[in-house]
Amino acid sequence: MKKNILLIFITLGTIALTSALVHYMKMPSLAFAWALNFLLMFCMVFFTETLKSPFTSPYFNAQTWEQKGEIYESLGIHFYRKLLVWIGWEKLNKKNNPMEKNTLAHVHLQTKKSEFSHLIILIVVFGFNVYVAIQYGVLSAMWLLLLNVLFNLYPVFLQRYNRPRLERVLNLSAR
Repeated sequence: MKKNILLIFITLGTIALTSALVHYMKMPSLAFAWALNFLLMFCMVFFTETLKSPFTSPYFNAQTWEQKGEIYESLGIHFYRKLLVWIGWEKLNKKNNPMEKNTLAHVHLQTKKSEFSHLIILIVVFGFNVYVAIQYGVLSAMWLLLLNVLFNLYPVFLQRYNRPRLERVLNLSAR
């Protein structure tokens, strides 16, 4: 019960902060797109940590067509991974989540949390994207679209690309 109340407060807080962002910033701008994405990422961290879900939904299971990752490779996932290294994200991520502290099972769960968070943000930002495109024109919505692809769609792809490999390692270590 306490957890549910806290989740409701986090959701209401996210809505309030997003409303303030809409009120004080111009929606068809790079600054708005950037701030919206990072605000939602910040709020989703609190949400998923409070939720403490094992994320056992069949959605998180790799489909047969994505097992080998070829679809994600053709969409440029290796370039995106290099981009994350180039901007320093991987170094920051490894510093905050060192492998020696985390078990493979923990890393596996983290891929699900990350994918869930980015998927929710992807949907929310897409809603803003459609609104801005209708209200201000398609070109005005380009920053939202570009950052949504970079900050949310590709991270979902990356988690779905990495998870089957991680599961193979987990299965081998279980034997």
